[in-house]
Amino acid sequence: MNAEPQYGIDMIMRLLPHREPFLFVDAVSRLVPDRRIVTLRTVRADEPWFAGHFPKKPILPGVLVVDALAQTGGLLWGLSKVASGREPPGRPELFYLAAANVKFVAPAFPGDVLEMTAEADRQFGALFSYAVEATAKRKTVAKGTLTLAMVKGEL
Repeated sequence: MNAEPQYGIDMIMRLLPHREPFLFVDAVSRLVPDRRIVTLRTVRADEPWFAGHFPKKPILPGVLVVDALAQTGGLLWGLSKVASGREPPGRPELFYLAAANVKFVAPAFPGDVLEMTAEADRQFGALFSYAVEATAKRKTVAKGTLTLAMVKGEL
C-alpha cells in the first residue's frame, strides 16, 4: 500500500454522489486511466451496521463490499476522464446495474483495510463492465464482475 494516496477524499467526493454513511472509498492508491484502479477503505468499528451484523462477531455485510466495489468502478471511469482532460461538464450519473459471478470468499472485520481493484472489462454504449476484487490482509473478500450504467451525463 502506498503511504500517500494518489487521490484523497476531496476528489472522491467531487466524483461520487455518495456521502457518509454510504461512501465506501477513503482513498485511491493507484490509477491506470481507462484500465485499472486500486482504492482503500478502512472498516471502522463504529459503523452503524455492526450493531446488528453481528453484535458478538461484527462482519461487514457483503452487499456493502459490493457497493464499495461499484464505487471503485465509478471512480475508475471518473478519474480516467479527469486524468485525460476529458472531464464532462456537471456530474454524470453512473449507477450500479448488475453483478455477475460475485463470490464472497472471506469476511471483512472492523479494523481491516479493504483494498479494492476494478479493471475495465467492456463498454457497451452507456454500460461499463468491470472485473472487481476486494482483499483484506492479502485474503480475497469478494470478487466478480459489476456493470455500471450511465443514466445522465456525457460519455
